[in-house]
Amino acid sequence: MKPGRIALTGFMGAGKTSCGRLLAARLGWRFCDVDEVIEDEAGMQITEIFAQLGEAEFRKRESATIARLLRENGLVLALGGGAIESTETRALLKSEGTMLVHLEVSFGIAMQRCAGSEGTRPVFADKENLTARYNRRLPLNREAALTIQVDKLTPEQVVARALEGMDGLE
Repeated sequence: MKPGRIALTGFMGAGKTSCGRLLAARLGWRFCDVDEVIEDEAGMQITEIFAQLGEAEFRKRESATIARLLRENGLVLALGGGAIESTETRALLKSEGTMLVHLEVSFGIAMQRCAGSEGTRPVFADKENLTARYNRRLPLNREAALTIQVDKLTPEQVVARALEGMDGLE
């Protein structure tokens, strides 16, 4: 059975937003970036939420936002890189009707792609803990229904593989 929604997970720099927009367009579905929804609803940037309210408050908002959005069909959702660390969120993402797709990027490629974004990615600015975060999240991301190694693929190729994976669920 085809899913009613697709959630893209992966480390920062994997291409969740760019591939998500393309995938939604191909399917004729709505695209939603969880971080953008949180920023719009909070009236502040993610970096400000981290600085003023802390990561724990951000993660609480992130989980609630994902739970709310997953009630909608015809949706491609780009998750924040850390969303997968929540046990409750992971269970929701693997529930019936949702296809969880892991865009797997190697650590080195992620660092190249994210270079210069420290001001907008609070986790990236925390260089000391980046490797640990990557290693902690990788096995959780690999629990997805489909993992696509994205290092050498264009966004169009990633979308094609996601669509093939979706067709395989019929």
